[in-house]
Amino acid sequence: MRSTTWLLAFAILLTAGSAQAALTAGDKAPDFSASLSDGTVFRLSEWLGKAPLVLYFYPKDDTPGCTAEACGLRDDFATFRRLKATVIGISYDSADSHKKFIAKYKLPFPLISDKDKSVSKAFGVAGMWAADRATFVIGKDGTILYANPAVNPRTHSREIRNVLEKLAPTK
Repeated sequence: MRSTTWLLAFAILLTAGSAQAALTAGDKAPDFSASLSDGTVFRLSEWLGKAPLVLYFYPKDDTPGCTAEACGLRDDFATFRRLKATVIGISYDSADSHKKFIAKYKLPFPLISDKDKSVSKAFGVAGMWAADRATFVIGKDGTILYANPAVNPRTHSREIRNVLEKLAPTK
């Protein structure tokens, strides 16, 4: 009985996200600035107006699910470029960890270090030890066009590709 209680308590801690609910489609994306893996500072307000922005939050560099997710996005990166979208990953890992992850898997997109959890909290996806796996597609005007608070890392890239294709203007 005692071990069941401890197991239940541990499971609750592992799944406990932020007190704030994840943002949804139609919400305005909160402006933020954070360190990118290349040492520069990313400011959301400076990226708006250029192209749809895919912000994907993930738990940890170089873990099986996060690697599968990142490599799927890498493999579809040419399609995302054709659809004029920018892809940026976000986790609590350090910029140094991100640099190694990018180099190891030849990721063509930058990663944001959210060590203080401020970006994850602003989007409502801050877990206790890691960011929740979630994705937001932000339009040129800063409105969230698509939100998924429960991403499957194995099908994530296909999902985002489908979303961006639906959002792309028809010729």
